[in-house]
Amino acid sequence: MNSLRVRLGVLGLALLTGLSTPSSASAAEAAPAPTVEEQRLDRAAPQEILRRSGFDAVAPRLARALDSARSYAEARRAVTREGTQLWRRAVDRAQGRGPAGGDLSRDDDRPLYWARLGMTREVRTWEPEFGLTDRQRAALLDALERTSRGQSAIGYPHGKGLKRILLTGFDPFTLDRDIRISNPSGATALALDGTVVETADGPARIETAVFPVRWRDFTEGTVERTLRPHLGKVDLFTTVSQGRVGRFDIERTNGAWRGGFGDNENIGRTETVPVTDPASQPQWTTTTLPYAAVVAAPTGRFPVYDNTSVTEIPAGGTEPVVRPEGPTPGSTARAGGGGDYLSNEIAYRATLLRDRLGLHDALPGGHVHTPVLQFGAGNTTEVTDADFVRNRLDIIAQVRTILKVAAEAS
Repeated sequence: MNSLRVRLGVLGLALLTGLSTPSSASAAEAAPAPTVEEQRLDRAAPQEILRRSGFDAVAPRLARALDSARSYAEARRAVTREGTQLWRRAVDRAQGRGPAGGDLSRDDDRPLYWARLGMTREVRTWEPEFGLTDRQRAALLDALERTSRGQSAIGYPHGKGLKRILLTGFDPFTLDRDIRISNPSGATALALDGTVVETADGPARIETAVFPVRWRDFTEGTVERTLRPHLGKVDLFTTVSQGRVGRFDIERTNGAWRGGFGDNENIGRTETVPVTDPASQPQWTTTTLPYAAVVAAPTGRFPVYDNTSVTEIPAGGTEPVVRPEGPTPGSTARAGGGGDYLSNEIAYRATLLRDRLGLHDALPGGHVHTPVLQFGAGNTTEVTDADFVRNRLDIIAQVRTILKVAAEAS
C-alpha cells in the first residue's frame, strides 16, 4: 500500500499500527485528532454547501495526492499546489470565471472555508509509511493555511500610475450558534482579489487575503508575517470584518486587549494582545484612513459611521469606563472601537505594524466593520436565500466603493 491513513472523524477511529516502519531517523509521532473546528465539517449544512458548490471534491483530491507521496518533500509540494489551487478556484468562482460547480451563488465565501477544513483534516490525520514528525506536520498545515488563504499570493504589477490597495477578510465564525453563517469580509476578499477600481487619480489594484478566527494563529504572528512584506509598498490598506447590524463602521481607535470570547476552536483569551517587544507596546493605535471623506460619501445602502467609542480603565482607575469620544491619556485598553475580539486585534496589529515601520504619517490604513450578514426573514434552516445573497452582494459592492473613496481622498 502507498501509505497508511488514519481518518479520525465523528463516526469513529481506524487505528492501523505495526504495518510499516518509518524510514526517517527519528520515529514519527502519532497523528493528532481533528480539531473542534474540523469536526464541524461532518454536519449537514457544511456538506450541503460543499456539494452545491462543487468543492466537495477538494479534500479527497488532496487525500489522493498525499497517498501518492513517497517523501515529506513530495507531500510539501502536493499541499502547496492544492492550497494554491483552492484559493485561485475560490477567487475565480467569486468573480465569475469557470464553472459554478453547483447552484450556490458565486459570491459565497463558505465553500472555501469548509473545503480548507477538509484539507487540513486530511493533513492532520495523515499517517504516511515514511513517517512524519510533529514539526513536519505543522509545516504542512502552515503551508496549506498560507496558500489557501491568499496570504502567499499577494503581488502587484510593476510600473507607475497604479495605486496599490491591500484588504484582508475573515473566515465565518460563531458557528456553534449557526453553522450556516457566512462572513461578508471573506466574501469581499474573494470578490475583490486582483481587481482594479478606477479612481479620479487613476486605477487602483486590490490584493486580498483571508485570516482565521483563531487566537493561536494571531499569537504566532500570522498577521505580521503576511502584512510586513507589503505595507511599505502599498498606498492604502484596510482590515475588514463583520460588525454591527445594518451599518458600516470606520473604527477610529484599536485597543491592546483580548476580551475572552471563544474563537472557532472554542478557546478564549483574556489578556493584553501579545506582540513582539511588549515594552514599547502602546495601549491604543489609530486609523489613518480618510474616515471623514468615507462617512460623507454616498457609498451604498448601508449607513457608514465614524466610530470613536472605546472602553478603557482610566489612568489611576480600576474599573472599565466607556468613552464615546475615544481614550483618555494614560488609560488602559479594554475594548477598541471594534470591540475586544479578533477584528479589533487584526486592526491593532496591522496599525501597530504600520507605526513600527515608520509609516503612520505616510500610509492610510485602518479597519472597516461591515454590517452583519443576515438571512431572509423566517429562514432558520436553509443554507441560503434571496435576501441573504442580496445582502452579501450589497456589502461587497459597498466595500469596493469605500475603497474607491478612500483611495481618492488619500
